[in-house]
Amino acid sequence: MARVLITMPAEAKRGEIIEIRCLIAHPMETGYRTGDDGRRLTRNIIRRFRCSFGGEPVFSAELFPAVAANPLISFWLRASESGELRFSWEGDEGFSQAETRVLTVT
Repeated sequence: MARVLITMPAEAKRGEIIEIRCLIAHPMETGYRTGDDGRRLTRNIIRRFRCSFGGEPVFSAELFPAVAANPLISFWLRASESGELRFSWEGDEGFSQAETRVLTVT
């Protein structure tokens, strides 16, 4: 399980544009490097990141081996109503994880 740090306001005014940042602790091994034994290290990257708000997708990204370890994903969202943001990401070897945060719109 990867550690994640999600930075976003807990409250926003209706119509306000807010920044959401997700820092995911993950090694992002490309599969191109070799280990101490000379064998190629197994690829292990986060392949897909998604964010939905009230069940509707608001942001998604496909990630590739060129992305650095511990990727920081940042995007903007217009606060239209209160609800739950669901962040999910999946990677190689069947890895998947999700987190939720609540946004209150006044």
